[in-house]
Amino acid sequence: MPAPAYLQQSAPGRKPSLVHGQRSGQARRRPHTQGASAQGGIAWRVLPGRIAAWTFTAVLATTLFIGWRESEEGHLSPDTGIGYWLGITGAAAMVLLLFYPLRKRMKSLRGFGSVSSWFRLHMVLGLVGPALILFHCNFRFGALNSNVALIAMLTVSASGLVGRYLYSRIHLGLYGRRARIDDLVSDIRQLQNSIAVEHSLPEPVLSRLEVHVARAITQHGGVVSSLAGLLGHRLRSPRKRLQLRNDFERYIALESRNYARSWRTRRRRARKLRRLLRRLLALVDKAAAFAFYERLFALWHVLHLPLFILLILAGIVHIIGVHLY
Repeated sequence: MPAPAYLQQSAPGRKPSLVHGQRSGQARRRPHTQGASAQGGIAWRVLPGRIAAWTFTAVLATTLFIGWRESEEGHLSPDTGIGYWLGITGAAAMVLLLFYPLRKRMKSLRGFGSVSSWFRLHMVLGLVGPALILFHCNFRFGALNSNVALIAMLTVSASGLVGRYLYSRIHLGLYGRRARIDDLVSDIRQLQNSIAVEHSLPEPVLSRLEVHVARAITQHGGVVSSLAGLLGHRLRSPRKRLQLRNDFERYIALESRNYARSWRTRRRRARKLRRLLRRLLALVDKAAAFAFYERLFALWHVLHLPLFILLILAGIVHIIGVHLY
């Protein structure tokens, strides 16, 4: 398939095009790609934590499934024995969840461990506590006050899982610092400069790439407008990504014909260019979704605390009712 005219006009000796107003005197400098490299470093650092999290989740899910399958056997009773103490332990775990928000907001608690450590414990207790209470009630509904407390707990647990997902969308890693849209835009621009400076791509290809980036990083006001922007990006993205990949593949093929390079060198340059494009498109997708997830996370914070307070009140009423009657 013949290359388009603008690709055929890319002479071997032409100077590389630059993006977002970079001066020609800066073209000789090697572009700064620390942000892009940091993304890979972060991914390797958080990999053990992700493996541990998935292992813990799998073990907990398996335990819950076995407990649910064996619930008809009547091994546990919520009134006596192990079943009773599982309820006490689960309730204590849910109360301990309060220490994470208190540690974040109260200066007097700064000596009691780091915020990241309390966050890890908060996430673990947020899963272990409800699991213990499910074993306590033997995976069944009971009296009215018990049902209210159980439904409140399950609601808070589901809300916590939603918050965990939203948290991962706007933070660098599971326990990393909160990302900023400026950081993402900076990494995107650095990768654009890497592509423009290290590879003599035609100006129309760089312009098409710039239009795709500019639309993705445009900020929107509220949740609805940011959702509309994200949906628009998701609808446009497959076609744009395909166009850009085709342009890059044509450029790689044309460069292979124009330059007297070995097959190994051509393959290495092609692999590097494809890797830069994949990394850039991944960052563009994350930037497009960032505003929407950030606003959702703020709304989730407003909703999650009242739900947790309702859970505490329901738990207190349940405990009092069980021991009085």
